[in-house]
Amino acid sequence: MHPFFRAIGLVRHYRGTLIACLACSLLVALLWGGNIGALYPVFQVILHNRSLPDWLDDELALRRRTLEELQAKIGQQPVGQQVALLNRQKAAEQAALERLMQLRPWVQRFAPRTAFGTLLAVMLVVLLATAVKDACLVGSIVLSARLNQLITRDLQQKLFSHVLRLDPAVFSRRGTAGMMSHMYQDINAIAGGMSQLFGSAVREPLKMVVCLAGAAFVCWQLLLLSLVLAPAAAVLLRLLGGSIRRATHRLLRENMRLQEVVLETFHGLQVVQSFGMESHEEERFVRKSWDCYRRAMRIAFYSSLAKPITELLGLAIVFVALLAGTHLVLNQQTTLLGIPFSDRPLELAELLVFYGLLIGAADPARRLSDIFGAVHSGIAAAERFFPVLEMQPVITDPPQPRSTGRPHRKICFDRVTFAYTDNQPVLQELTLEIPFGQTIALVGPNGSGKTTLLNLLLRFYDPLSGAVRLDEVDLREMALADLRSRIGVVSQQFPLFNDTVFENIRYGSPDATLQEVVEAARRAHCHRFIEEQLEHGYQTVVGENGSRLSGGQRQRIALARAMLRDPEILLLDEATSQVDVESEQLIHKALEQFKQGRTVILVTHRWSTLSLADRIVVLEKGRVVGDGTHQQLIETCPAYQRLREWTMLKSA
Repeated sequence: MHPFFRAIGLVRHYRGTLIACLACSLLVALLWGGNIGALYPVFQVILHNRSLPDWLDDELALRRRTLEELQAKIGQQPVGQQVALLNRQKAAEQAALERLMQLRPWVQRFAPRTAFGTLLAVMLVVLLATAVKDACLVGSIVLSARLNQLITRDLQQKLFSHVLRLDPAVFSRRGTAGMMSHMYQDINAIAGGMSQLFGSAVREPLKMVVCLAGAAFVCWQLLLLSLVLAPAAAVLLRLLGGSIRRATHRLLRENMRLQEVVLETFHGLQVVQSFGMESHEEERFVRKSWDCYRRAMRIAFYSSLAKPITELLGLAIVFVALLAGTHLVLNQQTTLLGIPFSDRPLELAELLVFYGLLIGAADPARRLSDIFGAVHSGIAAAERFFPVLEMQPVITDPPQPRSTGRPHRKICFDRVTFAYTDNQPVLQELTLEIPFGQTIALVGPNGSGKTTLLNLLLRFYDPLSGAVRLDEVDLREMALADLRSRIGVVSQQFPLFNDTVFENIRYGSPDATLQEVVEAARRAHCHRFIEEQLEHGYQTVVGENGSRLSGGQRQRIALARAMLRDPEILLLDEATSQVDVESEQLIHKALEQFKQGRTVILVTHRWSTLSLADRIVVLEKGRVVGDGTHQQLIETCPAYQRLREWTMLKSA
């Protein structure tokens, strides 16, 4: 199924809005064509200066005489094709006579008796019908806008929910900027195309159909001759639509790259300013924005071609009808180039109404050119968007999850090998066992695999070979919710949210009471500054990523969040790397008390933090090269000695 059809399928959830929108569009179309058809009695009044009842009586008399003449001709002709043709003409005239006879009582009862009265009545009816049409038009526009908003909301909810369940490996392939581009640009383009599809793209073709049906009722042969150029327009518009879709794909990619530049620059604004790279980033932004501009102008150019194509071909269609119809009326003929066009010569009033209906069909065609680009942009956006919804997470729950007792007895990394990218292993057959209740510190140079071990334990990734186990259960056999409910995390990569201190502390423990939140804050030694230094205490909004707090305040609130969860495993990834000495001492004091009766894994470059550990594990090139106490490693582990010397030189 084409992605755009999948988007259309969302409308089934809003059948009431869709039906009302289509009903309004249908009424607009019927009244549009009906108002043009109302010109027929007006022309009859103007051309013959008679009332509608008088015209109807004359028309009935004419039809009866025509039937008598046809009957006489049939009696004079031998059986053959000519008689068959006359019989068809007679049947058509008989049907027309019967319709007029059915109409006559209504006309005699309600129609005015004078020509001016007839004209006035028709104008009043047209005015009333136009008011009703405009009301339906407003309804159609509002309802299509409602569909737009509903579809936007649905797609954003689907994407947001889907992304929340993607693991980091899948998410990183698109990146934050890519996902933001899908969330807003793609979805807005899809919803805009859908809004046009169920609004103007339905309403305007219906107006065309009604007008063309009216023209066919007047003379369908003349209509077919007029539409001989229509296939050429369809082919040109199809080619143009393909060009618009391709150009839209390129524009969306350029917009995503521009958004990447903006996000990177804003997130690293302090780095940009501290290195004096403002001009460089400005040039990068200008270059990308010009790329987007050129792509957008190409789409605008392609979209602009739709209008002249439809207008020129529409005018050519009217010209063909004008030439052929005028020839038939002026010469009172029923054939053109030997081809029969009508059973009787067309009247001038009929021809004028025919032209009016053709022009009435041409105007919606011109309007369709305005929505042509929007619909094709929506199609292109759908082709980009829905493959994202089809991306499947690598990390999933097993069909029949296993579990282990609480608390666990040990954590075991058994010959674990892992790489983020091919041919670049981060861990190589690493083996490590951590008994319950022990606090270990992971140290080593950058890239040695410290944070990767934590990611594997959280099951953000799975090993390429080997296994990570909780007791005897492989983590791949456990439900993600079960595993992660046992773990608390404090990390530089786990930011605070732009919400109150209270909500940030109880994030992950949504049922926690204020008393429980305050108790967790006390244990993390952050209650005092929350009450004394923050303007609104626990109801203070911390800003984006906790930007209104200091680094030490953020880390202590993050620690309180982890403590409130009361995990049996606590992971601390550089939890004190950006805090002052006072904050570090308070965090250490909190951890000294909190680590009792749970497993704690520390990743740190600060030697002062190592005092919290029962064991220190040294990693180098993805392998364990040292395991023991500080004193043991100083005596036996060269890698640890090098780290110690490097740290002392750095701090000197």
